[in-house]
Amino acid sequence: MTTGSMKVYTRTGDQGSTSLFGGKRVSKSDPRLDAYGTLDELNSVLGLLVAEIEHHRPQGHAAIEMGRIVNELRLIQAQLFTLGSHLATEDEGMRSKLPVLSAEDVGALETWMDRMSVDLEPLKNFILPGGTKAASVAHLARTIARRAERAIVALGYDADWFLKIVQHTNRLNDYFFVLARHLNRLDGVTEPTWTSKNSNK
Repeated sequence: MTTGSMKVYTRTGDQGSTSLFGGKRVSKSDPRLDAYGTLDELNSVLGLLVAEIEHHRPQGHAAIEMGRIVNELRLIQAQLFTLGSHLATEDEGMRSKLPVLSAEDVGALETWMDRMSVDLEPLKNFILPGGTKAASVAHLARTIARRAERAIVALGYDADWFLKIVQHTNRLNDYFFVLARHLNRLDGVTEPTWTSKNSNK
């Protein structure tokens, strides 16, 4: 009995290979798959973060800000698909048909960070991941973005599109750090800080 829906499994990867955009088959251990696969992992964590924010959205001014953050995160999720599609494409002819990697997207991240930073206390200690669940997930997103950046930089391509991806991913790391602090502040939660065991000596 069939449901009429398309099957998810294709069996084409059962021998450990997969296709890049354009049809070229490569090993699933190819560094490019590690790079855009980590972006996919980050995208999934952002879905978790959005769900957490929407489930525990406060009232008043904070609710408006939380809604703005959710919209930003959904835009970032779409951007991650664009970054991943470029990493998964080897044929330059096909690359020209992909969504454009825009410097405006990086500028938007900086604008959002500036908005969130206005009321944050100056950093006097290292911040430990924690606080609210949403802030903790934002810290998790930060570390995955950093891992994605390392995997991307390791590819070592010398092309304008590639440098734009490196810049975008680097800025995402900063965004998630500021976001984590901002989420704790919105909920009135003191963020945990690191203190050396020898600080009182």
